[in-house]
Amino acid sequence: MRAILPENLIKLANSLPVSLYVVGGSVRDFLAGLYSASHDWDICAPLSAETFASIAEQNGFSVKSVYKNTGTVKVKDGQGVDYEYSCFRSDKYTRGIHTPTEIFFTADIALDARRRDFTCNAVYYDIRNSAFVDPLGGIPAIQEKRLTTVADARKVFGEDGLRLMRLARQAAQLGFSPDENCLTGAEENAALIQDITPERIFTELSALLTADKKYGVKDGHYHGLRLLDTTGVLGYILPELALGKGMVQRADFHKYDVLEHSFRAVKYADERVRFAALLHDIGKPFCQNRDGNSYAHPEEGERLAREILHRLKAPKKLTEQVSALVKRHMYDFDCQTRENKLRRFFVAHHELLPALLLVKQADFSACTDDLSVAPTVVKWTRLLEKMQSEGVPFTLKQLSIGGRELLAIGIPPHRISSVLDALLKHTATNPADNTKERLLRLAPTII
Repeated sequence: MRAILPENLIKLANSLPVSLYVVGGSVRDFLAGLYSASHDWDICAPLSAETFASIAEQNGFSVKSVYKNTGTVKVKDGQGVDYEYSCFRSDKYTRGIHTPTEIFFTADIALDARRRDFTCNAVYYDIRNSAFVDPLGGIPAIQEKRLTTVADARKVFGEDGLRLMRLARQAAQLGFSPDENCLTGAEENAALIQDITPERIFTELSALLTADKKYGVKDGHYHGLRLLDTTGVLGYILPELALGKGMVQRADFHKYDVLEHSFRAVKYADERVRFAALLHDIGKPFCQNRDGNSYAHPEEGERLAREILHRLKAPKKLTEQVSALVKRHMYDFDCQTRENKLRRFFVAHHELLPALLLVKQADFSACTDDLSVAPTVVKWTRLLEKMQSEGVPFTLKQLSIGGRELLAIGIPPHRISSVLDALLKHTATNPADNTKERLLRLAPTII
């Protein structure tokens, strides 16, 4: 462990009057043999925040912030490496309140360990003495790939509802499994996720959806979603999605119910479109309950996806992309759309096409676990290549004329935009007409 520590941190540890410990994810990952390109260096000691900050400055560290109430100090060393220091402490929570209501500083490392979430995150490394300290049995839990809470799980999850999301996310990233007590405690406290801010839920959900990329744990993101369902948390954060559980689909197209199909779409999806994969059929439960069928699920799904992402305070760009993908994920699903109509669709939605192809592939694979290239993807890719070889313009910049040329031949200014759009759609099916001469001849006929 000492070999991976920054030299500046080792020097700081040797200058303190007490042992300085590394704790949390970096220790856990080292013991688990997991590699991460970046480390979060969480350090701690039975030393006040003010005293630590003073000694750190004397050793060339810059102090970014000091929080006396929590005993926390954020510092940066001369190499630009960030550290977060915490004085040993014990926290007291009121059920349903995310932050501690009382904090007690202590010299007891076991008490400090008890304030954390899982035993795998409560293993300490004594920098000066090059020794691991394991007050709660975290090392055996890491070796067994087991998530065990630092105290009775009902208490641990009852103190902080965010731990419900952290359970699923860490299980997904690490490839660890929660023990029975952990699962029971999470299930009994699932409703406390409602006390957590949407921003925090969105952050944890985003990390879960790309969990397999953290340490290369195969299908980690899929197993994380299943865990959210098992604990009942999914029903609180995404009730529209949870409604799909047990909702059967046509056996000639689907092996799974709506919820499991959505989970498997995420499983097979490229990481760039996993939110869209998760929500692509979000309209099915709504339509089934309202209409008795799912014919309108793309349109209703667009609305619901937008509402969900607004509720989670997701970035506007993500919200717009996901809702657009949900609305169009069924377009040409049976490969029966005529070529000319498809050409115009490609031009109208050219920026969305790469992501839409990824969603279509994930949707296809999730139906029956078929990993071959989806028929729609095969058809679309061939047509796109054909259009590109023909020189079809996909953007207004690729048209051979612009607004100035149209004004010069007398097209009214308020009609310029619509005429250019019409010309772009025309050249999608008639690429040979993308010349200045032909387009200028066509423009007045559009008017």
